[in-house]
Amino acid sequence: MTTDTTTTGPAAPAGAGAGPEAAAERLRRWRLVLGGGSADGTGCALTGRDQAMDATLAALYGSGDGSASGRRGSGRGAGLGASAPSVARWLGDIRTYFPTSVVQVMQRDAIDRLDLSALLLEPEMLEAVEADVHLVGTLLSLNRAMPETTKETARAVVRKVVEKLEKQLATRTRSTLTGALDRSARISRPRHRDIDWDRTIRANLKNYLPEYRTVVPERLVGYGRASRAVKKEVVLCIDQSGSMAASVVYASVFGAVLASMRSLATRLVVFDTAVVDLTDQLDDPVDVLFGTRLGGGTDINRALAYCQERITRPADTVVVLISDLYEGGIRDEMLKRVAAMKAAGVQFVALLALSDEGAPAYDREHAAALAELGAPAFACTPDLFPDIMAAAVERRPLPIPDTATG
Repeated sequence: MTTDTTTTGPAAPAGAGAGPEAAAERLRRWRLVLGGGSADGTGCALTGRDQAMDATLAALYGSGDGSASGRRGSGRGAGLGASAPSVARWLGDIRTYFPTSVVQVMQRDAIDRLDLSALLLEPEMLEAVEADVHLVGTLLSLNRAMPETTKETARAVVRKVVEKLEKQLATRTRSTLTGALDRSARISRPRHRDIDWDRTIRANLKNYLPEYRTVVPERLVGYGRASRAVKKEVVLCIDQSGSMAASVVYASVFGAVLASMRSLATRLVVFDTAVVDLTDQLDDPVDVLFGTRLGGGTDINRALAYCQERITRPADTVVVLISDLYEGGIRDEMLKRVAAMKAAGVQFVALLALSDEGAPAYDREHAAALAELGAPAFACTPDLFPDIMAAAVERRPLPIPDTATG
């Protein structure tokens, strides 16, 4: 954990600033990083704010945490123990000394390293934490063990994160998809007001007359007239195994945004070894999230079978499978279903993750098999998802990231 640059600016490069103040600052920073004790070699003592900051780090990353991952010999041995009040104070302290992005990382580490999941079932604890996507995933995994006294507070925490994500993602998603839907409805004999002049000019450049400096529009390209009818159907099929927690959160938010668009018919299906259709809850993504059950096995074939049975307009349907592809069901049947859907005209998109963290561990053999079927599997960030959907709607190549796998 690098902490000093968040409060005092970048460290001086080696060999620069030979004065005593610069040397003392470098020792101070190394002391904060190394954690003190006779082995750190700095001989630097901390006071005031630095000492308090070091104590918050010692509580989490010191050798006193009782875990094998603690800093051996670092001299940090405070620990947080199992006391809710002491943890709540610590959560307040880290917000005092570190920016939100660092606070969220430290909270995540505390839950993993110090096994604080049980304390998150207490309302007082939930009120003290900094809410983010990963905390939502943890709360959802604890949903079944959560006492009724905590559920209301947990829903408030989840709603806070969901509303923030909706503000970030909704506008661009709607505008991108609306444009793609309009373009996908282009007609070749449009009325004058429906002509897409940019595409019409590009389509007729071969008819350019230099003497008149004009293009003869032999072929007109235009948009279909606005209609309230559904133009495309989207099926989000989401793996709710524990490793997919962040993807479930983002997919639920996107599902709610897509469901709000009248020209799309959106279905949201989550699965482990069972399949649950949460489409009727898409008006509130918080309800969707609390309808999931993170953890358990995986039966992709069963989930795809459910989705396949409900496709009525294959040529106008986009199926998005979000999964790490570890299949506990019938592998060959899963691949046959994907092949059958694509042969019928379905646009099939396979995402290993829908999050900012890149691809998780995933089944490379299944990813390669999907790629052979023309459905490469890759991780997708939330920022890229609208462009992926727009390309699928327009039936053009997907903008797969350079780091994609499969």
